[in-house]
Amino acid sequence: MNDMMRLIPEVSFNIFYLIFIWALVYKMYRKTRYRSDSDRGVGYLLRLGFLVLAIGDTGHVGFRLWAYALGSVDSSVNIIGMNLPLIGSGALSTAILVTVFYLLMVEAERRRFNQSWNPIYILLMLTGLARFIVMALPGNEWGNSVPPAEMSLYRNIPLTVLGLGLGILMLVHARRKGDRVFTYLSILIFISYAFYIPVILFVQKIPMIGMLMIPKTIAYLLMALSVYRNFFKPQQR
Repeated sequence: MNDMMRLIPEVSFNIFYLIFIWALVYKMYRKTRYRSDSDRGVGYLLRLGFLVLAIGDTGHVGFRLWAYALGSVDSSVNIIGMNLPLIGSGALSTAILVTVFYLLMVEAERRRFNQSWNPIYILLMLTGLARFIVMALPGNEWGNSVPPAEMSLYRNIPLTVLGLGLGILMLVHARRKGDRVFTYLSILIFISYAFYIPVILFVQKIPMIGMLMIPKTIAYLLMALSVYRNFFKPQQR
């Protein structure tokens, strides 16, 4: 019964999330005009970032729903002669693409505030590269529906440094420039990690804590909505 009580809200929310995020991405890509050249460059990166995020989460959520439909989280399918574990493959897709999302956000932040490629930005980019290297190690066991606790922690350390580092930079620069949009985005980044970090640390011992991924994902939806409203929503005249 506990598994069913957890499954129903998870599946319902995942379907809602995918519909909402793809609707926003679609609306972003329908927009062809920008208020300024600077908005064009930053908006392009933000739009691409949320497209990448939507693709990664579609793989993650879609494969998860597929596994549920087949009756087990350990379900796999045969594609072109290869045995593809659904949960693990979906987790790998979102792990890769959420890293790309944050790297694109770093570049968008840098352009927004006309910053040079100083050591902080280079360090953040190298942190993203370090995550890719950790994810490539065999100890991740991507074929398993439940990842090894140690490797899950190791590969999330660089992502946490990348995300929180971006949030700090964004907040400092935005407050200095009086940029309300990026101030709001930075706060949402901090909120998302406030829910994500307990999952990283404790989900292996307390599976129900994984439900914190729902408010974390809502923070991403609010970020996407803010980007759409401030960069892509047609202005009233």
